[in-house]
Amino acid sequence: MAQFVEQLFSLRGTVAVVTGGTGVLGRAMALGLACAGAKVGVLGRRQAQAEAIVAEIAETGGEGMPLLADVLRREELQAANDAISARWGNPEILVCAAGGNVAGATLAPGQAFSDLPEDALREVIDLNLLGTLLPCQIFGVGMAHAGAGSIVTISSMAAQRGITRVGGYGAAKAAVENITRWLAVELARRHGPGLRVNAIAPGFFVGDQNRRLLLEEDGTPTARGRTIIEHTPAARFGEPEELVGTLLWLCSPAAAFVNGVVIPVDGGFSAFSGV
Repeated sequence: MAQFVEQLFSLRGTVAVVTGGTGVLGRAMALGLACAGAKVGVLGRRQAQAEAIVAEIAETGGEGMPLLADVLRREELQAANDAISARWGNPEILVCAAGGNVAGATLAPGQAFSDLPEDALREVIDLNLLGTLLPCQIFGVGMAHAGAGSIVTISSMAAQRGITRVGGYGAAKAAVENITRWLAVELARRHGPGLRVNAIAPGFFVGDQNRRLLLEEDGTPTARGRTIIEHTPAARFGEPEELVGTLLWLCSPAAAFVNGVVIPVDGGFSAFSGV
């Protein structure tokens, strides 16, 4: 039984790509995949950070390679896919962790919905929706040919609930959830049930993009941060490593019959009515 369970969750010998791998959450997921035995391509726009994370992977005894690419540039994604395929073979796991909000699409206190700039709205939708779909199209080709693989997209609490000030981001992440379900159906029906697409919806984790919204300079929660914690039964923000268990499950044989779902990892935020 112990050997059976180990095989269920092992990713040994698989090839994975993590877009947004140089971000706070992407880094944790890349390291987690490597510790489970996957060879990991760390994809991002920041070469030095990607190389530093690959060095961390090597320190754990794993294998990684930096992939310099913008998720909105098809030719750069194709070059990254060619590079990792030439070294290790076609990716079997894709984690679409690139995304997030943009400053211009966040309403300042006192601004009305009519003040939301159109260019910022387009930018945040492109970053999250196209920044998820394009990597799926490029890195998913090898999975489609093999009829097997796991794609994990990243949603948000803002996708299903109205969260003040970030309407554009919420709409973009709702689109990510929809495209996740569509891809799950389309790829399984066309290329076989061994190819799965699921999403993780993180609760509130402190990253580079939202740090100033959630934390004061001294590290204490802002007023907005306190409100979030009050509505999170776990009574705290999440730690990036707390996404890894769900990710490894979704990518492993243990989730072979799991397709088209969105898994919240949120400390209970989505379950709490506030009462």
